Amino acid sequence: MNLETKMSLENTARTGRPPLDELVPSRYAVRVGEIEVLVVSDGVLPLPTAMLGHNIDPAVRAAWLKDMFLPADAFDWALNVVVVRSGDQTILLDAGLGIDPDLHLPRAGQLIKRLEAAGIDLASVTDVVLTHMHMDHIGGLLVDGVKDQLRPDLRIHVAAAEVKFWEAPDFSRVSMPPGFPDALRATAKRFAKEYRSHLRLFDDEYEVAPGVVVHRTGGHTPGHSVIRLTSGGERLMFAGDAVFAVGFEHPDWFNGFEHDPEEAARVRVRLLRELAETGEQLVATHLPFPSVGRVAVDGDAFRWVAAFWDY
Repeated sequence: MNLETKMSLENTARTGRPPLDELVPSRYAVRVGEIEVLVVSDGVLPLPTAMLGHNIDPAVRAAWLKDMFLPADAFDWALNVVVVRSGDQTILLDAGLGIDPDLHLPRAGQLIKRLEAAGIDLASVTDVVLTHMHMDHIGGLLVDGVKDQLRPDLRIHVAAAEVKFWEAPDFSRVSMPPGFPDALRATAKRFAKEYRSHLRLFDDEYEVAPGVVVHRTGGHTPGHSVIRLTSGGERLMFAGDAVFAVGFEHPDWFNGFEHDPEEAARVRVRLLRELAETGEQLVATHLPFPSVGRVAVDGDAFRWVAAFWDY
């Protein structure tokens, strides 16, 4: 009997309740002034560690992993989605992986059941904002039966440059495991076809709801965007894939999923400087759940300061 089964059975015996589905929390709530924010875990993506920085010496990368007490061969990328309530709007920031496109990623794609567990009805979602159209940010909307539960007037906000890019995407600068480019192309194509009538395109910046502004940064993909929340003198940025766990100490390391690595690094440094100057909170897709924290300057680089959990 493994530890998880043993603990679950012990909980059942003590309380008389059915066993817990999950032993680890999968959602975390914060407030930004009058804006309600819920970070929801879509699971994790186990990927080769080379994805963390394919432009540096493998020995240097291995040393960083050792210093972080992480395994040398595979890195579990957190996959975070955010639900925002501002005024009478309920806004989903990204949509998780959803489906497993034959890439053997069974630990991700948990968003829909976790939204249900959080009491969030899909029919209550008025808007979706996409940081970009990689499959781990749009796939949740492609799960069987999901579209039928969404409002017919759902608005999906995405940069026009992002939609244009996926009409003929360039993968010449990425460094992905086999199978990923084809899966990314196919998922983006299917998404654009199924949700074409719901898309609301913007060029550089758009206010989705009071205090909720999406801003195109480019870099990771041409239309990659961040979402800035501002209310009552408080601020939070959802940075999508602009920042990864290694990016604070090594913002110049190229991530394997970046379509323009040099520009992505410039965007990363610019955003990290902004976050350090303002002291606002940061949430990002692939920072360890719940990924709420702040950024400090540390010499020529930066330092991640995780928020103390509020129980």
